[in-house]
Amino acid sequence: MSITSRHGISPIHAATILDGIADGVFTVDDAMHITYFNRAAERITGVRREDAVGQYCFEVLRANICEKTCALKCTFNTGKEIINKPVNILRADGKQIPVSISTAVLRDPNGKIVGGVESFRDLSPLEELRKEITRKYTSEDIVSKNHRVLALFDILPHLAESESSVLIQGPSGSGKELFARAIHNLSKRKTGPFVAVNCGALPDTLLESELFGYVQGAFTDARKDKPGRFELARGGTVFLDEVDSLSPATQVKLLRVLQEREFQPLGATVPVKSDVRIIAATKEDLSARVQLHTFRDDLFFRLNVVRLELPPLAERRDDLPLLVNHFIEKFNSLMARDITSVADEVMEVLMEYSFPGNIRELENIIEHAFVMCRDPVIQLSHLPIDLQHSAHPRSLPPAPTLLGDLERQAIVEALLRNGGNKLETAKSLNLHRTSLWRKMKRYGLS
Repeated sequence: MSITSRHGISPIHAATILDGIADGVFTVDDAMHITYFNRAAERITGVRREDAVGQYCFEVLRANICEKTCALKCTFNTGKEIINKPVNILRADGKQIPVSISTAVLRDPNGKIVGGVESFRDLSPLEELRKEITRKYTSEDIVSKNHRVLALFDILPHLAESESSVLIQGPSGSGKELFARAIHNLSKRKTGPFVAVNCGALPDTLLESELFGYVQGAFTDARKDKPGRFELARGGTVFLDEVDSLSPATQVKLLRVLQEREFQPLGATVPVKSDVRIIAATKEDLSARVQLHTFRDDLFFRLNVVRLELPPLAERRDDLPLLVNHFIEKFNSLMARDITSVADEVMEVLMEYSFPGNIRELENIIEHAFVMCRDPVIQLSHLPIDLQHSAHPRSLPPAPTLLGDLERQAIVEALLRNGGNKLETAKSLNLHRTSLWRKMKRYGLS
């Protein structure tokens, strides 16, 4: 390591100090080769120190400014430090994260520039907290690479442009409210309220007044007017979850809102104009309910202008690694933890599990693991007991792991498609060429 100090701190002591700070720090020589890489840099980038040292810095950080406006090169050329410049870097696992970087030059005793130093701070915890506080969900926050979900992503902007009612069908925990929020946040109503109502959580006697409000004197305890959810959502969106649980009487009133764009608070004599968009959701097959005469056919047709069918997590297992990483990052920021990943055997168990509770259950599993885990990597012993019991050796795929098999197969197929050209193969897999080289070496693909 080529870090010196005019105060007599040795390089070994300097390395110890730098390994104890939370920010990533690395140094480069005048040819932009990494000469030092501290522990925080390993944690933030997911690249081990021994793999980083000797590489070009742009091969390790893969920042969005590396090609045209490299901060270190700018500092070399001008001699001026850069402080807290926001950029995005690409971690070893392919996750793009926001960081702020600062740069300075390194000089020898004669004042000649012999290299540079860059520090970078991970801003993703702040970004996650900001999103959690402001509750601004967009389609980008619906983590998926599954083809069925990506097809839904494609139509979300078109749905957002219209005022048509949307019916979202999917099992419990599959993300119905997240999709509803995405439609709202992409629409012209995004500055208005998003009001969610769980129709199955309220008794019929309260649901009508909750939805449409009441006026003073409507019943004994009605001492003043109370606006309902439709009034509170004026200019925005009402999300009706478990809409299948509405009573026949409430179904009639909701139909009037959809047909006439007006509703009547309990005890009122004059209807109120409605200015909301309605998005409904159900885990049931509403068309089957119509056939059984437990749900009005005219209301079904009004709600079912556009229908989104969300697949259960068991049918989108290719999303599991992405979702696991997403929840690890979420709970790292919420709990101020520093967990990096799950062990291979944990991922194997998750890939074999049926997930009756879908994405919500996966989130609960990762949260449980965060409570139990005190190491950087979540192990099998940190999972809920019932999942640990499901990890019988006969139920697990043979070595190499299932994920390793899939990754190796994907690389082989991409190499064949590109005639063995590694650069084109890396581009098609959205990998850097050095990452592809390391994976090919791991899987014995010479």
